[in-house]
Amino acid sequence: MNELMNKRHALRLMAWTGLAAAVGLNLAACSEKKPSFNAVDITGADYAKGFSLTDADGKLRTLADFKGKVVVLFFGYAQCPDVCPTTMSEMAQVKQQLGADSDKLQVLFVTVDPERDTPAVMKAYMGAFDPAFVALIPTPEQLPALAKDFKAYYKKVEGKTPTSYSMDHSAASFVYDTEGRLRLYARYGAGVPAMVSDVKALLKS
Repeated sequence: MNELMNKRHALRLMAWTGLAAAVGLNLAACSEKKPSFNAVDITGADYAKGFSLTDADGKLRTLADFKGKVVVLFFGYAQCPDVCPTTMSEMAQVKQQLGADSDKLQVLFVTVDPERDTPAVMKAYMGAFDPAFVALIPTPEQLPALAKDFKAYYKKVEGKTPTSYSMDHSAASFVYDTEGRLRLYARYGAGVPAMVSDVKALLKS
């Protein structure tokens, strides 16, 4: 009888030990904090999942080309007087402040002015900030569908002459993690430190 009771006691002890271990694992999983971002976390969004566009060298590019890097994608145009150069300048600073991880950041600039933003213009424009930044040039036929897919806004504003028009456009950036998944919507004006922090968080996650 004592032997039977001892066996039952041992079985109960094993069951409780297993349950405690399972609970401990669940508690550990719950205690793992999700990354805290400065930009808007849009993980799981069903838009802006990718693209297939030609760069300034005439090479067809997709999001898969940049796997292993945090990608920051921005819509703009070369003759933009303020938002675009400010954003590109800040992204150049972000890259510099990443130090040894600077090569793990890829900035993509999608023009909303393909009429004037020729490959030569865009190559020079990117070079003014960082030669590693990639300009993507949709055709006038591609642009409307692309903008719709990214929920990006653009509108031509006529100038005094046919070629002196400007472009109203969205000023935020789309940020993808190293697996090519859309993660963040970074509003214009957030500043360099905020973006550096978010990129570092994505590189760690």
